[in-house]
Parts: sequence; structure tokens; C-alpha cells
Amino acid sequence: MKISMKISMKKRMYLRLLAVLAACMVLAASCGDDGEKLAGAAATIYDGSCAGDNGSSVTIYSGRSENLIKPVLDAFACESGTSVQVRWGSSTDLALLIGEEGDRTQADVFISRSPGPVGFLESKGLLASMDNSVLSLVDDNFRGAEGTWVGFSGRKRVLVHNTQTVPAAELPSSVFELTDPKWRGRVAIPATNGSFVDWFTVFRDQYGNDEASGWLDDMVANDARYYPNNVAIVEAAARGEIDMGLVNHYYNYRLASDAEAAGETHNASNHDLDDEDIGSLLIITAATMTQNAQDTDAAQSFVAYLLSPAAQSYFTSRTFEYPLAGGVEPNPVLAPLEALSIGSVDFDALGGGFETTEDIIQRSGILSQ
Repeated sequence: MKISMKISMKKRMYLRLLAVLAACMVLAASCGDDGEKLAGAAATIYDGSCAGDNGSSVTIYSGRSENLIKPVLDAFACESGTSVQVRWGSSTDLALLIGEEGDRTQADVFISRSPGPVGFLESKGLLASMDNSVLSLVDDNFRGAEGTWVGFSGRKRVLVHNTQTVPAAELPSSVFELTDPKWRGRVAIPATNGSFVDWFTVFRDQYGNDEASGWLDDMVANDARYYPNNVAIVEAAARGEIDMGLVNHYYNYRLASDAEAAGETHNASNHDLDDEDIGSLLIITAATMTQNAQDTDAAQSFVAYLLSPAAQSYFTSRTFEYPLAGGVEPNPVLAPLEALSIGSVDFDALGGGFETTEDIIQRSGILSQ
């Protein structure tokens, strides 16, 4: 039994690597022309004239979605004159790709949805430490112990719920309460979503495999419903298809803002679980520099730009994330940040923990719910 499971895992990882190689062969270039001005969201970050080509370049493997971070990349290229090339993909797949490429990788910088995939690369010795001038832009809790990564935005785990079917007074204070029969068939889980995988990996680290697996098995036994991603859960909760679901906080803010702009009603709201509950974890978006970076100055300048006041303001005002660099206030619509932070978890030591997480999720049966 154990042998067949190991073979299955290796086969899944191999097929995933083939998929990312096939899907990401083309690098999208981004570089402003001298005197040109940016438009759209990028112009809210930098509204000056673009600098001429400074001869530097940086290749970024981004596990952060293009619609969420491309304006920042465009602003950096325009303002600095550095040529930027980007390979888009999921954080896990790109980490596997860098691991396969080793010292042949084209990546100078890796952007990950969390420090988890970064820890995987750290365990393989494929990351370089950054200068203290970059690391010091964030608090110790938001950077790696070895100086190989910094967090630049945060997404808090919350319970989104339908405001018509679930009164706020009845909402639970912990994810452990969601296995109660009163919530049978009423809770959605985005089990294959990257942020859920990250969250469950931390759950395992904090409570052990037995308790984490037991919780997920109990959720399945309590008829928890599977949805592929956070957006699908928020939309389902807003229309009353499901009563509640575990998601990142910012999706509901974004969809509520869109609904308000369209003059529509949005019947979903975020519920914060107790500050010390694992369900309130703050997941950090991380940036790192690879050991193979060709232009370390350009690479570190880009990471520092992610932590600049203009970029931090963009993340919190446009994508409703928590800014992590000092001196930038969170969007006033966001709840005060007192939740557990992923920075308190030794992700550098977790390494390839997400592989075990995915195996537990597969075996739980949640994907068939």
C-alpha cells in the first residue's frame, strides 16, 4: 500500500511538471519606452514618464496571478528602466520547475503565494540571501530566518457567510466547531486551491498530521462541500447556494466592491474567527532571489520595489491585501490585523511539506463532495 502511494505521488508530480513546462514556455516581456507614461492600474503606482533602458534585466517566475501583480511589475519596469520578463504559473508548479532546472534556471526572482514553496526551494539550496537593506524593510516575522525571502502582502483566512441564512450571532469562533452536526452540508472548502494547501500545511505543522487529518476527515463526514477556489465559494455564499466557506479575506471585499459598482446586492460577509485560532492564519505572499540570479542588484531592487510605499498602497487599496512594509496603513475597510501570522511558522524547515498535504487532501475524499 505504501509503495503504491509513493508511486502515485511521484507520477502526479511528474505529470504536473510536464504541464507547467508545456504551459509556460513563453516569457512575457515588460519594459517601458523612454518618455512613455503608464495607463490603468499601473499609473496609480507610478504616474511619471518611463525611464530609458538602463541595461539591466530581471526574470521573474510569478506564482501570484497576473491580474493581481502585473501593474506593479509594469510600474517597476517603467520607473527603473529595467527590462522585466515574467513566467506565470502556480507557486507550487513554478517551485517544482525551479527545482528541476536547478542552476540552469532562468529565474532571478521567485514570487510565491506563501513561503511554503519557497521553503521547498530553500531545502534544495537554490535560494540566495538578500541584503539587509531589503530584509529590513519588513518586520522579523515577515521574512525568512536565513534571509532568503521577504513577505510583501498578507491574506487572512476567514469564514465567509451568507448574511441572510446565517445570523452573525450563530457563527463559530473556531474551525474546530465546523465539524459539529449543526453545520452538516453547510460549509465549503476550496481543497485544491493553493491558499488552502498552504493553510492546511501550517495546520499540520502546528497540530500534527493525525489531528489535522482527523479534522479534514470529520469535515468530509459532516458533508463539507468542495469548490475549486475562493471566488467560487464567495459567489456561492452571496447567492445562498452555500451558507459559509473557508477563504482568504480579500475575495469578498473585491466581489462586494464590484457588486456595489454595478448597483447590485451582495449578501456575503467575512467572519473573523478567534485571533488565536488556526482558521485566522495570516498567509504571506513572498518574494525571493534564486542562487542563479544573473543581476543581483536588479533582482533586489525589484524586491525592494514590492515593499515601496507606492506598491504597498496599491496592494491594500486595489487588491484589499494587508501591507507588510512599515509606514503604509491598511485599507480602512480591512479588519484590524491581530491574527496568527505565517511568519511565526518555520516554513524554512517545512521544505516539501505541501506534497504530504496534497496527499492527505486527496485521500480524505473531499474532492468527491
